[in-house]
Amino acid sequence: MHVPTLIAHKRDGGELSAAELRQLIDGYTRGEVPDYQMAAFAMAVFFRGMTAAETAALTQAMMAGGECFSHRAGHPPVVDKHSTGGIGDKVSLVLAPLLACAGCWVPMVSGRGLGITGGTLDKLEAIPGLRVRIGLDEAAAQLERLGVVMLGQTERLCPADKKLYALRDVTGTVPSIPLITASIMSKKLAESLDRLVLDVKYGSGAFMRTQQEAEVLAASLVAVGREMRVEVRAMLHPMSEPTGRTVGNALEVVEALECLEGGGPADLRDLVLDLAGALVGGARAALASLLDDGSARRKFDAMVAAQGGNPADLARLGAIHQAPIIREVAAPRGGVVATVDAGGIGQAALQLGAGRARASDGVDFAVGFDRLVKCGERVHHGQALCRIHARTAVDFDMAEAMVATAIGVE
Repeated sequence: MHVPTLIAHKRDGGELSAAELRQLIDGYTRGEVPDYQMAAFAMAVFFRGMTAAETAALTQAMMAGGECFSHRAGHPPVVDKHSTGGIGDKVSLVLAPLLACAGCWVPMVSGRGLGITGGTLDKLEAIPGLRVRIGLDEAAAQLERLGVVMLGQTERLCPADKKLYALRDVTGTVPSIPLITASIMSKKLAESLDRLVLDVKYGSGAFMRTQQEAEVLAASLVAVGREMRVEVRAMLHPMSEPTGRTVGNALEVVEALECLEGGGPADLRDLVLDLAGALVGGARAALASLLDDGSARRKFDAMVAAQGGNPADLARLGAIHQAPIIREVAAPRGGVVATVDAGGIGQAALQLGAGRARASDGVDFAVGFDRLVKCGERVHHGQALCRIHARTAVDFDMAEAMVATAIGVE
């Protein structure tokens, strides 16, 4: 393989074969293709795009370069969900144990937050002792016992994706639809799934700002699933306001626990049930009953224990991660809540320390927002619009000013 010729072919709008893409990815994984050539390839893809067949071949090559889950014969349906990110999106914490209660296996490989978008792994690690660094053998054994495991991407699962994403991040090629698709689908399909549901967000708090952009990404993801013979369904959801009433790692876990016990905000519960229904089918009432009767909460507790946490800590998570300053933000006037801008709230949470600007940054589990008002609710003058959990008074003042811009009352 002559890499410059391959790059030039894609630069000029040509279509690459599956063999060419496999050799390129294998060479990059082994260190034989240098970063500067892979960066040139990524830029060529950014401008020229890829066909569905090319994107599927790239996805397959990235999967084949590492380990994949292997399930025994006669296994239950293996399912998962992927969200393209959002603000207050703690859906996975509820959905994974719910699906396991419904008789599925859920080998959920999740990621960390970056920028204003939160990450499932960061939320899970707010639970003391809980491990997300789990090898595939241990994950498979837990899947057999409990039907659910939630883990991070291992060094041997799609290693090319980790290298390529880091390169895209510093070369301006993150927004490429084929590269986004291959990154998402290589990790998810390495779980050896039967069915996958995609929660594609759009709006101020999402990577895709418009519904049209989200539709393009959803179509690409579904097309790759079709090429690789996996049942994939995409559902589009607006991310104009945060999901639920909390934003921040430990605060979101607390809210997820409420949902797992049959309570919590209506929008969170509805989204969980919509996604579960897309994977399981059957009566929505049957899935809802698994939340209401405590089955999903018990499954979550069992998963926490299996991964090194203590379920007894869950009831006092708010006390374990309690910010020094917790204060309300009062409504400046009475009226109806017209906007709770997800992007603005997410940016404020990032500034408080709940998120990370760079992949190497840590996160503060305690800080963020709770008791957020929702659009359409009526408030009176002085009523709390939310509570801010901050590390310092300076941080609180900063977040309060950002909330004043993000939440509009008319």
